[in-house]
Amino acid sequence: MKRVIAGILVATLFLTAMPVSTMAKSSREPGGAAAFFIGCCWGLREGLEWNEGADMHWREWVMIVPVVNIVFAIWAGIDCAGGITSRDWANANGANWY
Repeated sequence: MKRVIAGILVATLFLTAMPVSTMAKSSREPGGAAAFFIGCCWGLREGLEWNEGADMHWREWVMIVPVVNIVFAIWAGIDCAGGITSRDWANANGANWY
């Protein structure tokens, strides 16, 4: 139970620290600790996109929380099976995500 509460607190911290959605990719220097952490936890594509200025969607941040990530993984799979493309997500959520 303590792990679940700790996971929820970490997810809340990440969600509150996320920048507000804008229509342009943010400008940041490539590399660094954030890119390292994202590359280790979410993989090469996410780390490289972070270096290019794309932010991570809140659903991707939640994937680091144990047990809860199963629900969001299934949700992502359903969206992918429905034929949603990254261009659709960019139009719906702003260009800084994809």
